[in-house]
Amino acid sequence: MKDYSLKNIRGVLFKNSVGDEQDKDKSDKAEHVVQNDENSDRGNWSSKREYMLSMIGYAVGLGNVWRFPYLAYKHGGGAFLIPYTIMLAVSGLPLFFMESSFGQFCSQGPINVWKAVPILQGVGITMMLVSTFVAIYYNVIIAYSIYYLFASFQDPLPWSIKNCNTTASNISTAAVNVSCGQISGQSLSEKYWDEVALQRSSSMDETGPVVWHLALCLLLSWILVGAALFKGIKSSGKVVYFTATFPYIVLLILLIRGATLEGAKDGIEFYIGSQSNLTKLAEAEVWKDAATQIFFSLSIAWGGLMALSSYNKFYNNCYQDSIVVCVTNCGTSIFAGFAIFSVLGHMAHVYQRPVSEVADAGFALAFIAYPDALSKLPISPLWSILFFFMLITLGLDSQFAGIEVISTCLLDAYPEVLKSKRGLVTTAVCIILFLLGLPCVTRAGIYWVNLIDTFSAGWILLVAGLLEVLGLCILYGGNRFIKDIEMMIGTKSSLFWLWWRACWFFITPVVLSIILIWSLYTFTSPTYSSVAYPDWGISLGWCITAFSLMWIPIVAVWKVCKARGGLWQRIKSACSPTEDWGPYLECHRGERYGTRGETDPNIFVISNKVSTRL
Repeated sequence: MKDYSLKNIRGVLFKNSVGDEQDKDKSDKAEHVVQNDENSDRGNWSSKREYMLSMIGYAVGLGNVWRFPYLAYKHGGGAFLIPYTIMLAVSGLPLFFMESSFGQFCSQGPINVWKAVPILQGVGITMMLVSTFVAIYYNVIIAYSIYYLFASFQDPLPWSIKNCNTTASNISTAAVNVSCGQISGQSLSEKYWDEVALQRSSSMDETGPVVWHLALCLLLSWILVGAALFKGIKSSGKVVYFTATFPYIVLLILLIRGATLEGAKDGIEFYIGSQSNLTKLAEAEVWKDAATQIFFSLSIAWGGLMALSSYNKFYNNCYQDSIVVCVTNCGTSIFAGFAIFSVLGHMAHVYQRPVSEVADAGFALAFIAYPDALSKLPISPLWSILFFFMLITLGLDSQFAGIEVISTCLLDAYPEVLKSKRGLVTTAVCIILFLLGLPCVTRAGIYWVNLIDTFSAGWILLVAGLLEVLGLCILYGGNRFIKDIEMMIGTKSSLFWLWWRACWFFITPVVLSIILIWSLYTFTSPTYSSVAYPDWGISLGWCITAFSLMWIPIVAVWKVCKARGGLWQRIKSACSPTEDWGPYLECHRGERYGTRGETDPNIFVISNKVSTRL
């Protein structure tokens, strides 16, 4: 039986050479060693299947289930698929292909890859910080799902109206009370969500105590993540066999069950049927939402794509992988919509209301509307258990990649110290993020979750993605980057690269710039359930954004100051690849890169741009 433990990641963040690392005594290696890894220093995926499942699991997340169906309904049903598909082609696929190729080529995480353009190394730090902030609240959402999963092991469900005369010992008095009628116009499931699950306070100013049942669920979710990642990709690669495939089984079961319900046809027609409205395509917001959904759904600019692909073998076909993962991700969104809206159509039939009044996005769909709909089905606990277990698995495999970004960056930065402490690094990261997440499970926790989501996963990613594509195409040289990719996947014709060149050099930067400007122009202060945030909360949100982005100019200035020569020579040096940039292993460097430490003769600098002799 093979030993699938992960050899520790090695590399250098603040040093210019990793050659010395490769020449060290082999007895100094980490304990996690797999002899058949191509990269005997850093480790590789145990199989191509594990990598593909991890990438699919990372890209396919909660947004596919609770955001895309709602956007499709909101923006003309089936008509929304037109801008959605176009944005996949012009922004999603090009950036996904670029990031996965970038990480695989140099076998480094999202910080060290910027040895290609040192002045932009702050972009990698920004990506790591975004993954950190998102990991804090994303696991809180998994904790919500865990709580609802445990609550689903009751018949009738605690948020069901049938529970009026039932007092189970493990259900709080509040749960029973909210089950006995609709108060203040709220549905039973909404009352349960606010008063029992969250115990939500009136505003962010009223923090209140920690909600202990959520804190324990949060602890459990971090234990699951830490256990799966304790040995890095060698252990998480086994877990994704289940976490990446189980959601599809549940969605199929829910679709089959939903299609047999009365009113399901109305739900499907609202989603993507006869009520499709092509006139919506004339609205700018539709295109902005389509592009934004593609950008965030594929997890672009989070650093996870680079981190996961950095463990690939050098000659892996990253182009083919990118097509498969992107198409699978978008197909999952469309498929999930059928499963979700068939059940919501039945709910609308039961309440004798339009589907528009029961369809919503985000928390309202996952923890209010859909649980309410499931409670109306026969054997409702079974469907509720399946649904929330699906949400947990969707969240976990996305969370795996987020934590892998943090661990990879730390291990790449300090390989001498941390190379044999992979498990301890993962454990420490999980403990710290668990403690940082405790404010999110207080009575004001949902306000914190919504605030961090608004200010950490918005403009920051758009700025990072825009700088990434501009940096690689202008400073590094788009043609040089294409030659790098051809070293891995083989030489391709000019016709093959025509579309990718058009996207990388013009279309994708323009699309990202428009989305960024439009998002800033239409920004409104966030609210949760019509509750406005205090001024200090909004200020804190902007501080999160500023803290994540400030490293880009700080590192750029530091790199220029660190270089030698006059100001112009310093800038040119900071925009040029470091001497040790290129494939991680000497056997893959070839004539284009030569022995590590030698200057690449193919590179020369003209003005601000790094061009190549091709």
